[in-house]
Amino acid sequence: MKRSEALAILSRDHHQALFVAQRLRRAQPETAAAERARFLEFWTAHGRRHFQLEEELLFPAYAPYGDAHHPLLLRALGEHVAIRALAARTDTSPEGLHELGEALAAHVRGEERELFAVIEEAMPPDELLALARELERAERQPAGDRGESPAGDRGESPVRDRAEAPEGDSARDGHRADGRLNEGPESTDS
Repeated sequence: MKRSEALAILSRDHHQALFVAQRLRRAQPETAAAERARFLEFWTAHGRRHFQLEEELLFPAYAPYGDAHHPLLLRALGEHVAIRALAARTDTSPEGLHELGEALAAHVRGEERELFAVIEEAMPPDELLALARELERAERQPAGDRGESPAGDRGESPVRDRAEAPEGDSARDGHRADGRLNEGPESTDS
């Protein structure tokens, strides 16, 4: 099946993610640290942003035309959470990298083979075209603007990776140093 232009943008990211996943799955004790560093470079430059684009643009664009509680959509969101958690670990053991590589590859294959087909079937062509334009615009944002929501608001993104936050920066995103949400008026959990 030929991919719509909107999803082709994301599929190109998936191709790169599969390459990174393959390297992670092949990591050996002597290459593990270098493969972890390559993954973090990919994650910082592309992976984190890709998840954000899906969560803030693709999935909400699909929801009016499909089931926002579709099992494939919920699975993808759960996998985003799991991959973020694996990315945040400092584990450089080959086993830990193999686990991350397997999770990333399985996630990409699930989106490509199943979820994207559901989205393309549900969304009207004109909406897919509008989504493609919005994704292209978001991808063209300068690297310094990538902390913003792709929808263009100027505030902190509600989805923030602990893997990207410098030490001591957790209070700004509503989390305590132990990763739990802050309680009280400053909490972003509203």
